[in-house]
Amino acid sequence: MLKAWKWYQSCLSVHPVKTQVISSGVLWGVGDVAAQFITHSTARRRLQVSEADAKFKVNWKRTAITSLFGFGFVGPVGHLWYDGLDRFIRLSYMGFAAGKNVAQVKEDLKRDFLPALILEGGVWPLVQVANFRYIPVRYQLLYVNMFCLLDSAFLSWLEQQKDAPWKQWFTSFHSLKEGGSQGR
Repeated sequence: MLKAWKWYQSCLSVHPVKTQVISSGVLWGVGDVAAQFITHSTARRRLQVSEADAKFKVNWKRTAITSLFGFGFVGPVGHLWYDGLDRFIRLSYMGFAAGKNVAQVKEDLKRDFLPALILEGGVWPLVQVANFRYIPVRYQLLYVNMFCLLDSAFLSWLEQQKDAPWKQWFTSFHSLKEGGSQGR
């Protein structure tokens, strides 16, 4: 796993645009197959059709079109967007908006980024799966906005935790990873 991660990081440093474009295409394609599966299983259950009568078949044309959208639009536009954000903003806007200086913002990012990424990376996929599987379309935006509000509250709480003991686990893991890669 660590070798795969190092290979991925080396690809990013060599060809960041190509990697982002390819990743976007693949992720959009995989997401489309997952959406087809969820829609199929929900419809099968709603219509009470047996598994033998309603086998899941991937619509490969739809998946190809969705992947091409990821390759041709989301990847390039996303790359330009985040490249622009990096160039113009560089650091956390919210830290500056709260009146912090550059050193304080950097320290906050070192302390809070990894715990927030890991915790949110575990929650948001579950929120979205529930959204597309159980929430009627007309309420999906409301549902996501509700979680965005909760997410904002969570991120504020996370920032206020400063050096809470539970955050030390994330930073110690990060320190071990850095120490292990320097020895090689």
